[in-house]
Amino acid sequence: PDVVPEGNEKRIVHMKLPLGVKVSVYQWDNYVDVKIEMSPQPSQDGVCGNANGNHADDTTQAIIQRVGARVRPSENMLSGKAMIEFTPQMAKMMARECDAMKQASYQAHCSASLGVAAGELIVKSCTFDYCFGMNVRA
Repeated sequence: PDVVPEGNEKRIVHMKLPLGVKVSVYQWDNYVDVKIEMSPQPSQDGVCGNANGNHADDTTQAIIQRVGARVRPSENMLSGKAMIEFTPQMAKMMARECDAMKQASYQAHCSASLGVAAGELIVKSCTFDYCFGMNVRA
């Protein structure tokens, strides 16, 4: 968690959940930090890697290849709707730097895996992730 700036109040909630899972929520004035501690679970994989001790297979591109770039809207377990962004700058970058054949392939994959039409914003964003998921500047 961040260092508490002078004058800011620090609000923390600690939770001990089943299976040895510990969650700490640090509430700030304009955002929250969440720390989750748990032992590796069978078939665990996601944004933080797969907990197999091999950091080489925890790159963004490797994770996207294993679990995909997005969660199907119909499988989202969170309340509310994710804010998905696909800016004109992202569109220009894709046109300039992502091969048209790859874009078409990624778009078809994203549309099929997400179960939504190719023109949907989530598909455009997913396609961008497949084009540039390994690129930290994207």
